[in-house]
Amino acid sequence: MMIDRLYSEFDSEITIRLKEGKTFNEQRIDPDQLLKIDGVVRYSRAIEEVVILKHENKWVNAQLLAVDSSFLKMTNMKDHMVDGKPHLVMEGENFGLIGATLLDKLGGYIPGNFGYETIICYVPKRDLKIRFGKNPFQTKMIQLAGRINFNREVNAQSLIVPVEVGKELMEYTNHISALYIECGKKEDREHIKAQIQTLVGDEFTVKTNLEKNELIYKTSKSEKLIVLIILLFIFILAAFNLVASLTMLFVEKLDNLKTMVSFGARNNFIFKIFFYEGLLIAGKGIVIGALIGYAVCLAQIHLDLITMPNSAGEPFPMRLSFWDGVLILSLVSLLSLVFSYLPVKFLIRNNLNK
Repeated sequence: MMIDRLYSEFDSEITIRLKEGKTFNEQRIDPDQLLKIDGVVRYSRAIEEVVILKHENKWVNAQLLAVDSSFLKMTNMKDHMVDGKPHLVMEGENFGLIGATLLDKLGGYIPGNFGYETIICYVPKRDLKIRFGKNPFQTKMIQLAGRINFNREVNAQSLIVPVEVGKELMEYTNHISALYIECGKKEDREHIKAQIQTLVGDEFTVKTNLEKNELIYKTSKSEKLIVLIILLFIFILAAFNLVASLTMLFVEKLDNLKTMVSFGARNNFIFKIFFYEGLLIAGKGIVIGALIGYAVCLAQIHLDLITMPNSAGEPFPMRLSFWDGVLILSLVSLLSLVFSYLPVKFLIRNNLNK
């Protein structure tokens, strides 16, 4: 599912936050105890803050996310790189990863062969009294190792840096905003969440990524039903073409049909002629439509003909489902039977029974 790939991989499977307050002392939660919980694979400390970024003469707001290097494995970062390399620390130097759209807004780029792009990050100083000539911002120059592509929101506003850089910018010693947890088995997520909640106590909230993006997941689940209803409505409208074709054919052949009746043809025999004619017309449309539909889907899957806007060239996701195909063909076939049977029955009753 595309929603799972875009949101679940960037959003941690379980997130621990303080119930009241923005940050908490990381020593209040023992990471060794967390790792002892069956199903917990790894964790990452996180500092979240709104910052200002500058590159040359361009300024933008951004969402700073300072994390441990384990976050890169949690998010499968290597599969979401547009260019550059997926690392936060190399040879003792700190680097950042930036959303593809965000870097475009800054007018920057990641050199392909050597070197790194550099931006300046501005964060308001803590407990600062505003004075004339006093700089109200804590600033730091950050080297960017690569651009990332997850979803529109992440691409447009996220800057990922090492947690030590976040602490330096925010002037924190041991405080963090959240703990991100990766689980081994997604089906055990609720059970793991309950164990973590027991460990950390009522002062903290523990949420799964499904709970964090509840509206998105509910919408994605209902989307399929909505699309099916829309398709069904279109099929019903298209079925009137079948009714019109059968009616015109019946009217055109009405004199011939009366002659057949006078020679002893029964209404049941005439009904079968036009009923099967309707099924042939509908069947031809179903076969041609199915072939064209699957051809378009396969072309999109293999050739990436259509891309999503503001996604750094990410193609529209498409996946062929056998059972979805069976469901759609079954609905179309059922409508074809109904719209072939009823009009023919009505025409024979009102024109040949008199």
